[in-house]
Amino acid sequence: MNPNSNAATTRTMCAIAGRVLPEVTGWTAPAGPPLLTNPASLAEAGRLVAAAELPGGLAGVIVSAFGDPGRDELAARLDIPVIGIGEAAARAAAQGGRTFAVVTHTPALETSIDALMHNAAPDARYLGTYLADGDPTELSADPKKLDAALLYAVQRACDDGAEAVIIGGGPLGEAADRLADHAPCVLVSPILHAALQMQAKLRLPRA
Repeated sequence: MNPNSNAATTRTMCAIAGRVLPEVTGWTAPAGPPLLTNPASLAEAGRLVAAAELPGGLAGVIVSAFGDPGRDELAARLDIPVIGIGEAAARAAAQGGRTFAVVTHTPALETSIDALMHNAAPDARYLGTYLADGDPTELSADPKKLDAALLYAVQRACDDGAEAVIIGGGPLGEAADRLADHAPCVLVSPILHAALQMQAKLRLPRA
């Protein structure tokens, strides 16, 4: 489920999850902005996710915005696993006692991101959110500038002691892929790790 109203982003998210999950289908928010950049838009996205009419026959749901909007409400009314990419990423990054951080490009969501990380991995060594320099919408429109800004923020997090860095954002899934071989520490892709956790919950065979 893509809480952003961008169908192209949904297709990218499904492709990433589809590396480890069979028969992935997408849902795109029917309203709201194409990129969630502030608490108000995140809250509205949560209401849309929570109230979404989903097709029957689903084995599980991944809420693919980093703030996990509407996940808890949706999980309360479904009898299948519902995983948020933010919580999944926090657990993956903190695995083995690693010190970790988040890198993202939405400064207005920093407080909510930090709260989610602390709630998802309460005993972990979390350094905080490191922000890419630039307007999030403009960066998203220019992959080269986006990658450069994110990589610089990753470097700062690693310099401060991060052993793993989460690229924090569902629409940043492609950027996480592009930067994986260039980062000075482990990069965590939230969508991919949510898919891996869903694979484990559903006891699906590993590819």
